[in-house]
Amino acid sequence: MKKTNADPILCVSLLILVLSGKTESSAFNDEPQLVLPESYNIGWMKELDGNTLLSDITIPGTHDTMALHGGPAAECQAWILEDQLKAGIRYLDLRVYAYENTLYLMHGIVYEHSTFIKALTTLKAFLAEFPSETVLVRIKPDLFDKSKVQGLVETLIQGDSNIWVKSTLPRLDEVRGKIVFIQEDSFLLGVPLMETDKKGDYKVTHIKDKEKITLQNLNLAMKECGRKSVILTYSSGTGIGTFEGMFLTPKRVAEKIDPWLYDYLQMLHAEGSALCFGIIAMDFPGIDLIQTVIKFNK
Repeated sequence: MKKTNADPILCVSLLILVLSGKTESSAFNDEPQLVLPESYNIGWMKELDGNTLLSDITIPGTHDTMALHGGPAAECQAWILEDQLKAGIRYLDLRVYAYENTLYLMHGIVYEHSTFIKALTTLKAFLAEFPSETVLVRIKPDLFDKSKVQGLVETLIQGDSNIWVKSTLPRLDEVRGKIVFIQEDSFLLGVPLMETDKKGDYKVTHIKDKEKITLQNLNLAMKECGRKSVILTYSSGTGIGTFEGMFLTPKRVAEKIDPWLYDYLQMLHAEGSALCFGIIAMDFPGIDLIQTVIKFNK
């Protein structure tokens, strides 16, 4: 487990609250076309010590990974799955609906024009090209017949040695080139998960309040990182469904939170402490924000 210097972190946390959140970086992205800088390091995990426990790695992820369709209230990402992986995303949040014998990828009632098997094919192709990497996948059964999802997944992956379904936390070398399932309340394959977010943290009525909540959750993640569970913090949120925040779509929240999060993490880098956050799952993250999360592993 990485050590932290708590007092400077708290000071930085207080300072970041008074910042405007404006930045010239590409912290936020809503363009569907991925444009990577020249010599971009797609296989960033290659540089990590293979003896590192998975719970001790700071990992950029996406919330509602496949939510590219459905209009402003439903859309949470701009890049297709393949491009998210190339950009450095290594945690995926898949919402799955079992209908008959097919696993559809959803965002609530919105069908996201893909299936679990298509996503699995994309993941395997990526890992075949970049065998130094591992991708963590949380499968969240959605809509009706949630209990059917795990059984259909088990049938689909039966005998597949490239998918980690054990509850023991692996070291990186054990899962390079593999998919690692993350346990969810109604999906019990894979490594255990601890979420820092509390019920309702995703509801946003004021951006400043969301910043404070995210800071609290990231501070908790620092304390818990490197233990027996993978730690997950969401920076995403929406005001849809609330009165005060009814116009705060996932994209509008991300437009403010992503640059703010980038500035906050950059300040922690400048402070110089060795920190671990576990997974940070984001909406519409840009290249600079993703790279800033990755840099905590160096």
